[in-house]
Amino acid sequence: MPATPNNVPKPSRTDPALIRNFCIIAHIDHGKSTLADRMLQLTGVVEQRQMRAQYLDRMDIERERGITIKSQAVRLPWAPTHAPGNTHILNMIDTPGHVDFTYEVSRSLAACEGTILLVDAAQGIEAQTLANLYLAMENDLTIIPVLNKIDLPAAQPEKFADELAHLIGCDPGDVLKVSAKTGLGVEALLDKVVAEVPAPVGVEDAPARAMIFDSVYDSYRGVVTYVRVIDGQLNKRERIRMMSTNATHELLEIGTNSPEMLAADGLGVGEVGYIITGVKDVRQSKVGDTITSLHKGAVEALGGYKEPKPMVFSGLYPLDGSDYPELRDALDKLQLNDAALVYEPETSAALGFGFRVGFLGLLHLDVIRERLEREFGLDLIATAPNVVYRVLMEDGTEHTVTNPSEFPEGKISEVYEPVVRATILAPSEFIGSIMELCQSRRGTLLGMDYLSEDRVEIRYTLPLAEIVFDFFDQLKSKTRGYASLDYEPTGEQTSSLVKVDILLHGDKVDAFSAITHKDQAYAYGVRLVAKLRELIPRQAFEVPIQAAIGSRVIARETIRAIRKDVLAKCYGGDISRKRKLLEKQKEGKKRMKMVGSVEVPQEAFIAVLSSEENAGSGKGKK
Repeated sequence: MPATPNNVPKPSRTDPALIRNFCIIAHIDHGKSTLADRMLQLTGVVEQRQMRAQYLDRMDIERERGITIKSQAVRLPWAPTHAPGNTHILNMIDTPGHVDFTYEVSRSLAACEGTILLVDAAQGIEAQTLANLYLAMENDLTIIPVLNKIDLPAAQPEKFADELAHLIGCDPGDVLKVSAKTGLGVEALLDKVVAEVPAPVGVEDAPARAMIFDSVYDSYRGVVTYVRVIDGQLNKRERIRMMSTNATHELLEIGTNSPEMLAADGLGVGEVGYIITGVKDVRQSKVGDTITSLHKGAVEALGGYKEPKPMVFSGLYPLDGSDYPELRDALDKLQLNDAALVYEPETSAALGFGFRVGFLGLLHLDVIRERLEREFGLDLIATAPNVVYRVLMEDGTEHTVTNPSEFPEGKISEVYEPVVRATILAPSEFIGSIMELCQSRRGTLLGMDYLSEDRVEIRYTLPLAEIVFDFFDQLKSKTRGYASLDYEPTGEQTSSLVKVDILLHGDKVDAFSAITHKDQAYAYGVRLVAKLRELIPRQAFEVPIQAAIGSRVIARETIRAIRKDVLAKCYGGDISRKRKLLEKQKEGKKRMKMVGSVEVPQEAFIAVLSSEENAGSGKGKK
């Protein structure tokens, strides 16, 4: 019998042979969180009256969008049917499915010995499924293939079981078929986890070594650090040392998540739990770091992870300039819960004070912006997202450009842009339109494989800048929504890139500048000047709007002047009098044009930047 919530035992040292550490990986919207809900119910750690959908998703945005952003660890007691009296401890981690949050998945995999690979029985294998599968294989994890949503009328379990078996190299009969919604087959899945996932291996009497795989900020208790103990044991009130920074702390509290926090005296080999040291800065609990005892501690640290690198940069500015300190405080607090967020202050002549913020992708940008607006009550403008370029000058100097305004003037030798390896999965009937789209985005075909007679995997090398705008939206529209996309950075390449400046009345407006490919610069310039002509109100003098590359103007529109009818008072009379009045007006306009400056209304910035961004941000991604 599974333990009930009222008699959940206070965690004590568990025999490592009875522990199973596993996570659930899948493409977005294949049912990971629903499966986690059924496991919580079946094992009895959450009472029926407290149960709610997506129980482990704690953020409002996660619940509204139906996506997981932060991975969550939970401890489940389970007595398998083949050994009913022998209660095992299952440490389960529910992971995100979106490509932007792959770093959350990689951290979770490093804390486990096995993984459940979940595939929707109606949709089949998708791009992120493959990406996560390769991550699990790199970590040498035991993979349990599972088909979910078999209760759907459109489900094709036999067809997709063959595909999965072919991919992993197992027998189609080994693929479990479950329905996370109804609970069908979930008990058998838990039994299979106990039977197939190996128990954690570690040296019990060795110096303590525990790996940090996540950390979050709690406004009452400070940083809560999630750890997996590899060797030895950690005890309450013990002094510990972070091996990468040599910082020392006292363990004020230690325990497990069941799924709420449950304090214990300590954690032993193979156990997953949390520790609280009273630290207020998440950066002191670096993900991937090794924790050891201060006295007689370990000498060699565990292999960590790579630091997540921002892929996309965007400027965030408050609509009201006086909100700048609030935006700075909000970003500080948000960084405590999201170690991948990086930012630095910047100023714009047009938008005032703000921050240049680095994101892992467009969904990450979208989520951060929504959290800033919702949780901190801020009104923000986000500039069009762009990637990091490396510019080599003819004199040998090198510049790193995260913002078009940083693009150097002068003689440029080479410009390097980041490239990604994109994997697209789609029905084979759409091969032509996908290849056409990729070629138009400067893509290079790497290869193509048929997963089955009607599903194909296409691999391309593409510039990241071409993906971060409207690539995914275009891909979905060309394939009637059937294609899925995953990408990973593979380095950089030289490209013919230029900076397009927008000049209003001869003055550059930095917020509208963009770095684009030479072949697309003219189209960008024409589109933007036409849009600005509609949005900027007419002045008392004629205003030229120009798009320029360096000193060469490539597109121009003119906002005509508002003219007062100076001839209204002339009823008849000599033509020379009328001409004199018109000449006088002409001189006045000329003088005004020399000293006048054009005020761009806030609405114009919002309209242009949001339409540039919405050209491709796409809300529910990949």
